[in-house]
Amino acid sequence: MKQMEVTIMGQSYLLGCPDGGEQSLQMAVASVDKEMSAIRDAGKVKARERIAVLAALNLAYQLAERPEAGGDASVDLQALIRRLDVALGTDGQLL
Repeated sequence: MKQMEVTIMGQSYLLGCPDGGEQSLQMAVASVDKEMSAIRDAGKVKARERIAVLAALNLAYQLAERPEAGGDASVDLQALIRRLDVALGTDGQLL
């Protein structure tokens, strides 16, 4: 596994990336950055952690609404919530 440095909302992050997954990771980073920036630019939410949670929920909802998701993305959503909890660390857990 290699590491890639990415930027989301002007902040750099060093992320682990499986070999051959660079393009997929860059696409994911671009989606997260776009969603977080839109929430920030709307001016209603200021805290980076809250913006991240709202962006993650928006993206997870969009994913669950895709026809190929079959309408049952609860396992994927639970995994996403666990990943958010880890990312938020001591700042507080989502659920």
